[in-house]
Amino acid sequence: MRCLSCHRLSWLTFCASCQEKLLKPTITKRTINGLDVYSFFRYQHIEDLLLTKHTAQGFNIYKALAQLSFKPFIENFMKNNRDKIYVLGVDENVKSSYSHVALLTHAMRGKNVKILHAKLMANNSVKYAGKSLQFRLENPREFHYSGVKNIEVILVDDIITTGTTLNEAKEILEKNGVEVLFALTLADVKG
Repeated sequence: MRCLSCHRLSWLTFCASCQEKLLKPTITKRTINGLDVYSFFRYQHIEDLLLTKHTAQGFNIYKALAQLSFKPFIENFMKNNRDKIYVLGVDENVKSSYSHVALLTHAMRGKNVKILHAKLMANNSVKYAGKSLQFRLENPREFHYSGVKNIEVILVDDIITTGTTLNEAKEILEKNGVEVLFALTLADVKG
């Protein structure tokens, strides 16, 4: 196998050198309507990688990005903060034989980290890519939550643009007795 970036021989999707030089996460924070959203990359820096999310190659790319960002984050978080935490992906719909959001949440699994796969699903599958804030507000996702109640969760999505999806998800979760501690995204469009 070859590194996807430099094409040197590598057992990994991205060799150690490219991971260090090109894909080292830099956490940024945005607060939207009281929800703290932490992102690992700026969208512009990994846009070509993110656009592979509905392709076969995207499976390996998202899995590698999750291992470089979400996995170390949760390990550090658990070491310093918690005995147990729940992780919940936003709309883990399967497209092209996998869910890119599920890959992100799956990388966070651990001894005291409970992943709630496919428990927060959208009833409206409208595409938001390239759409205005007004369009997003007029076409809500209409989330349905079917998971455990009276818990604290970390909310996970792949990209934050306007924050409308994460805020709608947070509102539905709060109505179901779930406290969202904060959200994690792979990339921030505005960051």
